Amino acid sequence: MAKNLVIVESPTKAKSIGKMLGSNYKVRATVGHLRDLPKSKFGVDIKNNFEPEYIKVRGKAKTINELKKEAEKADKVYLATDPDREGEAISWHLEYLLGLDPNEKNRVEFHEITKDNVKNAIKNPRTIDQNLVDAQQARRVMDRIVGYEISPILWKRVKSGLSAGRVQSVALMLIVDKQKEIDAFVPEEYWTITADHEIDKLKFVSEFYGSTSKKMKISNEAGAKKVLDKVDKNNFKIVEIKKSKKSRKPPKPYTTSTLQQDASNKLGYSTKFTMQLAQQLFEGIELGYDGSVGLISYMRTDATRISQEIVKESLSYINEKYGKEYASKGNTHGAKKKGSQDAHEAIRPTSIYRDPISVKQYLTDQQYKLYKLIWTRVVQSQMTNYEYLSTTINFDNNGLIFRSNGKITTFEGFNKISGGLENENILPELKDGDVISASEIKKAQHFTNPPARYTEASLVKVLEEFGIGRPSTYSATINQIVNRNYIEFEGRSIYPTELGITVNNFLQENFDDIINVEFTAEMEDQLDKIAEHKVYWKDVLSSFYKGFEKDMTSVKKDNTDYKVKDKVLDEKCPKCGHALAIKHGRNGKFIGCTNFPDCDFTKSIVKTTGVDCPKCKDGEIIEKVSKKGKRFYACNNYPDCDYAVWDPPTGEKCPECGDLLVHKKNRKVDEIRCANCGYIKEKKR
Repeated sequence: MAKNLVIVESPTKAKSIGKMLGSNYKVRATVGHLRDLPKSKFGVDIKNNFEPEYIKVRGKAKTINELKKEAEKADKVYLATDPDREGEAISWHLEYLLGLDPNEKNRVEFHEITKDNVKNAIKNPRTIDQNLVDAQQARRVMDRIVGYEISPILWKRVKSGLSAGRVQSVALMLIVDKQKEIDAFVPEEYWTITADHEIDKLKFVSEFYGSTSKKMKISNEAGAKKVLDKVDKNNFKIVEIKKSKKSRKPPKPYTTSTLQQDASNKLGYSTKFTMQLAQQLFEGIELGYDGSVGLISYMRTDATRISQEIVKESLSYINEKYGKEYASKGNTHGAKKKGSQDAHEAIRPTSIYRDPISVKQYLTDQQYKLYKLIWTRVVQSQMTNYEYLSTTINFDNNGLIFRSNGKITTFEGFNKISGGLENENILPELKDGDVISASEIKKAQHFTNPPARYTEASLVKVLEEFGIGRPSTYSATINQIVNRNYIEFEGRSIYPTELGITVNNFLQENFDDIINVEFTAEMEDQLDKIAEHKVYWKDVLSSFYKGFEKDMTSVKKDNTDYKVKDKVLDEKCPKCGHALAIKHGRNGKFIGCTNFPDCDFTKSIVKTTGVDCPKCKDGEIIEKVSKKGKRFYACNNYPDCDYAVWDPPTGEKCPECGDLLVHKKNRKVDEIRCANCGYIKEKKR
């Protein structure tokens, strides 16, 4: 019979750790919280100094009873929930439920699921850190106050089923404010003039910069024509050549937020999906004869710091694989960023010698891509700088200056690991006084672009920069405002919905003291100070509640009508004959009967594209919205036909594979391309 009981949160982690510890240990999982604030009532006694009322989580009685029985039989109980505030609180609740001695050292932390790390952690237990628990309690109570006090007002004043949150409402505010910037933006016309050159079969481009005395902007076609009339195709005289050596430092290892940003930008993963994959890589992957092994360290962190052991492994690997000229002197990247908790290392591989190729056969394609991103980043962080030669050539043409910029790689450095860089706009060897010609001179009209919409990656970045929320909560925050239909996605771009704009307007009019960037960031600082034992958690709640109570009083004076009204259609309900209307539901807009609740007729709003399905030939491609709020285009014969693409189809077929051509457009790309084989018909930028 096992002498020791180890309690973790995840069944997958329990399985991995159980194999590492052997028969003297029984490992069990809580599968999340076992004790929490009640869902059916407020659960916080404001008058009694914000005392929380904890109850057993509904549906967890069987798990609690089983853990109690196992704990009674065990000689020693180890509480090994996740190594963060939330995990500390779960262990604290477990300690209470199991009747464990609070003075006993029974808390262990697994920062990576490897045999050595797990065994070392078991040898070095500690008591529960009450400061971390109190920081979690303060956050939980604060969020409960905001959610339970404001949400019923939203139901009454705007629409039923809505919610507000200390962090989610600030995220929504940022998105709505961005929409206001875009709406207020007035595009400006400008023109460019470019010259195509070729020297010794090397093609390059120069662009009109200005006169010999100053930079000039061309704002209309008449101005462009005026410049063109002065240009002599055969008289581009070199008047200045600038060459400068430049270098770029390698990137630092990933934090939670930088991993989410890169996974979004480079792999197209949502923050939620990224965290799911990272959790799997952390908890353990079956590696054949090696058994279940955690491939990465704990994935909720705001530090870039890595251990000296990993630095040494990385340098050894770089020397063996690429040569000593690519290895740096070693850098733990231990400088603490302002506002970071720095409780854990950066996200890193548990062993550099488990390179992506060696474990690829055991991973899904998505797991492999994310692991490769993490592994590459850490190894790159221990490599030398990328070095290049930046070159600028200025041409004089009848008093007009044309300029050509180029960059030539001189040493790949850390880019060696990702296949190196292509030389960009390679320029020929030229000297002052040389005169060259242009094969063609072109003018083009442009308009300035409005501010870029947020993507998940850029929203996460700005939340972190402002100190709003924590990297570990960003995924849940974004999912919450998607699920409430406050925002929607078009490609990767985030748009506020009509409902989201209305909710934000209401909150800004009535709760601007607490739902703003500065206040929310200050509360995060206060939570950190609680964890560091610098302030008392109930004092922070008291200070928070004073401002909140003031807003709650003023909201009663606001008589503005915020109700979201249904748009009545010139169409009768086929079930009861009443008028139909466009309604706002939890998953977006839909058509429903105005006689609800007496009549429950509904139907979805279908946006057709007029494009035939290339797979089943019988269906039509229609616009749909995923559960995450992202638009996509799929066959209306689903589930009989599962054809779907993310980008809007043009109606044309690919000349190479026969699939549909789509219009892929985002901040970096604007092109007509094949949805299947990557064929590009037209590149707009």
